[in-house]
Amino acid sequence: MDFPLNGKKLYFASDFHLGAPNDAESKVREKRIIRWLDSVADDAAAILIVGDIFDFWFEYGQVIPKGFIPFISKIHQLRDRGIPILFFSGNHDLWMKDYFTIELGIPVYTHPIEIKVEGKSILVGHGDGLGPGDNSYKFLKKVFTNPIAKGLFRWLHPDIGITIAKAWSGHSRITNMEKDESRFLGDDEWLWTYCKELEQKKHHDLYIFGHRHLPLELEVGGSSTYFNLGEWVTQNTFLSFDGNNAKLSTFEG
Repeated sequence: MDFPLNGKKLYFASDFHLGAPNDAESKVREKRIIRWLDSVADDAAAILIVGDIFDFWFEYGQVIPKGFIPFISKIHQLRDRGIPILFFSGNHDLWMKDYFTIELGIPVYTHPIEIKVEGKSILVGHGDGLGPGDNSYKFLKKVFTNPIAKGLFRWLHPDIGITIAKAWSGHSRITNMEKDESRFLGDDEWLWTYCKELEQKKHHDLYIFGHRHLPLELEVGGSSTYFNLGEWVTQNTFLSFDGNNAKLSTFEG
């Protein structure tokens, strides 16, 4: 996938976790995200939102979770302006399907993809389930993404299914906080390890992931860089790329 910049930039952000920890705090964050989208729109060749957009999302045949109308309306407005937008599903919204693709023309990717920008190769994805370790989550992800499991979940009434899923999502977030997952792990940074192992097989100039809730810029093999995008619950971090330079920034607006 090639992205011509034409003097503009690519913008990357992840881990909005819209809906968490409650409606009031989520709405404040949603307004802040919309202000960020407005601030980059004139300069954006494309906007890539790299997973955990929602703290929970499940698409029934005719039903989607209520809420998030301001965010969805803003994304719709940007697409109408001709700005390409890419979504990636994360571990909190891995049940995204085709609603955004059909309604708004926004592709949704469930795995990392390679994009080409000004001759540079970029691998981008959410990052959950990659690298060594975390075998319990990798097993759960296989269960949750199994077509039979998804089909059985759809038999639950949305009021019941979404309530159960939101409770599970909240439990997962609390568990992660107890693990202190925002702490830099040094050589045990498993997404960094994944990038270094992949770089030995195929070169990418940039590796861009979310999921870790920790803004990072780390060298990979001497000629590549791994970036983690951080999150928007407390950090409001994003990455811009102008074809030559990639920069992590904090939105202050």
